[in-house]
Amino acid sequence: MGDQSSFTLQIDQNKFLPVDGREVHAILTIGSTGAAVAETATEAAEVIIVDTSGSMSGSKIRDARTAAATAVETLRDGAYFAVVSGTSTAKVIYPHGHGLVRATPATRAEAQQAISRLTARGGTAMGEWLNLAGHLLSAHPNAVRHAILMTDGQNNEREETFQHVLRAWSGKFVCDSLGVGADWVPAQLRMVSEALLGSFEFVRNQHELAEFFRRITQTAMAKTVPDLSLRVWVPQTATLKFVKQVSPTLLDLTGKRADVNPMTGDYPTGSWGQEEREYHLCVEVAPGQIGQEIRAGWVKLVRPDTDEVLASGNVLAQWTDDLAQSTRINPKVIHYTGQAELHQLIQDGLSDRAAGNVEAATARLARARKIAADSGREDTARLLDKVVEVDPVQGTARLVRNVDKADELELDTGSVRTSRLRRTEGG
Repeated sequence: MGDQSSFTLQIDQNKFLPVDGREVHAILTIGSTGAAVAETATEAAEVIIVDTSGSMSGSKIRDARTAAATAVETLRDGAYFAVVSGTSTAKVIYPHGHGLVRATPATRAEAQQAISRLTARGGTAMGEWLNLAGHLLSAHPNAVRHAILMTDGQNNEREETFQHVLRAWSGKFVCDSLGVGADWVPAQLRMVSEALLGSFEFVRNQHELAEFFRRITQTAMAKTVPDLSLRVWVPQTATLKFVKQVSPTLLDLTGKRADVNPMTGDYPTGSWGQEEREYHLCVEVAPGQIGQEIRAGWVKLVRPDTDEVLASGNVLAQWTDDLAQSTRINPKVIHYTGQAELHQLIQDGLSDRAAGNVEAATARLARARKIAADSGREDTARLLDKVVEVDPVQGTARLVRNVDKADELELDTGSVRTSRLRRTEGG
């Protein structure tokens, strides 16, 4: 058996519902000490994907070579790895045989030599890159499987082709993505993030690319437990409306359900190291009688391959005619509902702005500016100030005319990150 004390699960909610109340909300806080679970293989398998399309010529390919070499240097000893050059096709530039190779001083040096010969030419087909990475990683089913992908441009594949690849590999490995420069499309890397449970970030200064690669690789190498799932049971008369990761980033897991039985489903969370994440659960229950208490949900953190339970907790519902009890909303639920609203307002506001819908864009981005300020997202508030101007006295707002493309990209990509609930907010 594993060391179950290495994971904790805390549930924050107000269980009380009014007489006709049906929606139950809960925030699940899951923490890991990072200690490996006994009998769990902690091999690491890493694929480093470098965009080598024609737009990467000049200083970009030089910085990309440095970044990829840095990632190789950061791999822990014994980790399996490969380096992929991505154009309109995908090619393993190291190792020269089939599959991945273990990281040793000798293989690192050979990989860095191969990386130093990378040149920029051709198109961009991210689905091809990810498909190759998936096949390479699938040879190591017990490892913590991870890929890092960087690009400076737009995917040239048909969207159906790209989506097919993402669906095929969803839940099979984690991929963190980086967009460099001002010509890539956040929506495309967001699709990678949502399918492969990873982050995506904007590298504003291409000379900092190596540091991004170092940090992402270090984080991947610190993962010790692969492929855990949230297993959620709800009563036969209830409906699980959504399961979302809300910290450290927003990620909707609802559509990733794998049925265990009609009342139970598994939702993938990817691999874990020493970290804490929070999830928002919403269950719709059948109305009950005053004083009646039910278990609206039973949540377990499990290893889906063995069904081993690492942590568990209950989501409760109790009906009351006490108005004070039934109208109190849990502070964490309020906070993360606001963070999700902030993200959606930024996404919709930027879309409205691009489409020329000035009135709608102004209203949404001004509302986002207020939520950001109120929830401690000073970084996001500063970026919103570059897009929308709000008069602090009158409260009126107007769009900024000429917005730096880099500022817009940073605002777009940063909107998925959330702030933690400040202690003063929680009472």
